[in-house]
Amino acid sequence: MLVYFLITISLLVLELLYFKVANHFNIIDKPNLRSSHSYITLRGGGIIFFFGIWLWAAIWGFKYPWFIIGLTLISLVSFIDDVHSVPNWVRLFVQFSSMLLLLIQIGIVQWNMWWIVIVALIVGVGIINAYNFMDGINGITGGYSLSVLVPLVIVNSYHQSQSIKYIDQRLLIVIIISVIVFCFFNFRKRAKCFAGDVGAVSIAYVLLFAIGSLMFVTRDLTYIMFLAVYGVDTVLTIIHRILLREHLGQAHRKHAYQLMVNELKIPHIIVSSIYMGIQLLISLGLIFIPMNHYIYSFIILTLLSVAYILFMKKYYHLHEEYLIAHQNG
Repeated sequence: MLVYFLITISLLVLELLYFKVANHFNIIDKPNLRSSHSYITLRGGGIIFFFGIWLWAAIWGFKYPWFIIGLTLISLVSFIDDVHSVPNWVRLFVQFSSMLLLLIQIGIVQWNMWWIVIVALIVGVGIINAYNFMDGINGITGGYSLSVLVPLVIVNSYHQSQSIKYIDQRLLIVIIISVIVFCFFNFRKRAKCFAGDVGAVSIAYVLLFAIGSLMFVTRDLTYIMFLAVYGVDTVLTIIHRILLREHLGQAHRKHAYQLMVNELKIPHIIVSSIYMGIQLLISLGLIFIPMNHYIYSFIILTLLSVAYILFMKKYYHLHEEYLIAHQNG
């Protein structure tokens, strides 16, 4: 326990030191018409997730070298993107390269599984970017990440009792500590910092490594349900924007959580807690409810999709009114 206490203090100090660096170099997030906040805030506080993994490696050894190299590459480019815009092709090249390193670490990259590798690369990079796009209100990246990490710890503990261990439990604990430290500064009414691309992308990469390792060891693909809430919101929002014939690369405020915050005026912390709570219940249900995982997943995805559609039918007109008002203004 002492080592985890020292790690917590170290990460807290590192985060505070980063704030000084961000202030000095003006690494900030300025609000615009697409933002869900109205004040200038430090960007990149999520770099603490990267620091956490390196602390874990420094203390307990470089058990997952390809994963750490991939995390370092993708975090570095994401941080540069937070400071100065990086061309899309560079960002995507690094993301695909880092994802390939992650798959090598898990053990998926084999010649007889080439098509699985291609699908995993595309899906993995898609999830990383979706996780990044879902960042935008106080507490949502940190809170949602905790709702994913806690079930991962539970599953790892459960499987350990059956001599099946899919990941080093200490890695999960250290990244949870990192997220809690970040939440101390972000999960509040007025955030001290935002995660930035470096935070959202790096934590998504870590979660993909943990979930991917779990699916590879158990041969159970339904553990992707640990990301169900983000997944449904992202996919259905993309479909919605395609139907509206919008350019998918342009910024927008059409996610369900954005409508809750911007149009319905629900406080950021409450919305983040809703996403966090729903995802945690879904994940715990997958672990503990004695039901076929695929049937359970189908039921949950159906319920989430119906809830999203009904919510949009009832409240999306408020966003249209917002757009009209700003166009006329």
